[in-house]
Amino acid sequence: MVFDKSNNVSNCSCTSGCCVDARGIQTGKRRITIDFLYLDLDVCERCQDTDTSLDEALAEVARVLEMTGVEVRVNKVNVINEELARAYRFVSSPTIRVNGRDIQMEVKESLCESCGDLCGDEVDCRVWVYQGREYTAPPRAMIVEAILKEVYGGDSANRAEQEAEQEYVIPENLRRFYAAMEKKKTLSYPE
Repeated sequence: MVFDKSNNVSNCSCTSGCCVDARGIQTGKRRITIDFLYLDLDVCERCQDTDTSLDEALAEVARVLEMTGVEVRVNKVNVINEELARAYRFVSSPTIRVNGRDIQMEVKESLCESCGDLCGDEVDCRVWVYQGREYTAPPRAMIVEAILKEVYGGDSANRAEQEAEQEYVIPENLRRFYAAMEKKKTLSYPE
């Protein structure tokens, strides 16, 4: 660790956030990762609205996170096939995870006309439940609350390990969606 003339760390190779300057102030940034997993952003209104809510929530909480030294990494992943669904242990669309943990553990779904139109079959998408009410997209407050809980009181490592231990099976709803999309693609581009 090298200090510049103002007693601040100017060069640190540590990635654990453990470095402190000469005054004993922690200088390493804490990091959180937010994964936004979705089926479609062109047609699906629920995915589009969730994307918008996530962006707005991040804008609202950005200053607090910056002031407290928290760095946010956002991954937006279009889960276009069963292979990606398995890789991300995708359960319902859309999904927002903070440090690997779904911000709404209970999965509740309802018929999504947008995704049905997209694939030509009936598909259910996530319904978000926040403070006793149901929404087709998560309210910004729900996302902000999940981020702040993780930053200031989360035990994500333990929760992520517990969730990883559970066997993953692609839900029938997603299986049907991917099969319908593949069939639609085959009909659109015959060999």
